[in-house]
Amino acid sequence: MLYAIIEAGGQQLRVENGRFYDLNRIAGEEESQITIDRVLFVNNEGDISIGEPLVDGASVQFKIMRHLRGRKVLVYKMKPKKKTRKKRGHRQELTRLMVESITIGGETLTAAG
Repeated sequence: MLYAIIEAGGQQLRVENGRFYDLNRIAGEEESQITIDRVLFVNNEGDISIGEPLVDGASVQFKIMRHLRGRKVLVYKMKPKKKTRKKRGHRQELTRLMVESITIGGETLTAAG
């Protein structure tokens, strides 16, 4: 199984070819390509590359599918016996990315099978 662990948007994600992921908002137009080179780990059918802290020459190519907003999270604060109440909502700005390819050392990796 071909996958990589990357660091993007303040979090670490395990990504595979042909799948999409929602990350914190990334600047860029829809249908454009972006490359993330903060790759921490690559597993290519058992051939493992571990970064210290990053894998040299590794990158993951993404296509921005669309920008969206996450589910609403309600924050409710109340102080008992004080008649103080606050109800706030928050929706995180997200970007949906499709993994186009995983590259290491200038060679584009493909999953067998």
